[in-house]
Amino acid sequence: MFEVSVEETFAAGHALRHYRGKCENVHGHNYRVQLTIEGAELNNIGLLVDFVEVKRLIRGVVEKLDHRFINDLEPFTVINPSAENLAKYFYDEITSHLPAPVRLGQVKVWETDITSATFRP
Repeated sequence: MFEVSVEETFAAGHALRHYRGKCENVHGHNYRVQLTIEGAELNNIGLLVDFVEVKRLIRGVVEKLDHRFINDLEPFTVINPSAENLAKYFYDEITSHLPAPVRLGQVKVWETDITSATFRP
């Protein structure tokens, strides 16, 4: 199995509903997102997937979130914009755009340098 990872960063604000702590108040993070693409075979030029294409996909999602209040954006008007839910959101937004036979193996979202959440299907 081969894996390729790409990271991107963005800044955004959020508030965690019903948290019962200071994170229930509006606050922001400098997020870091990592996509890990996996597959069993390389293409005819020895690549699992082109880094340029993965960067395009991750940036497409980041552009929707960067410098925004995440609670105002769907689906976060209903679900909490936690790191866990952001990881699942990136997965949902990107997975259908990957060329077969590769797949999105995991998405990791950091809220700080030392705290992260991971979604694996």
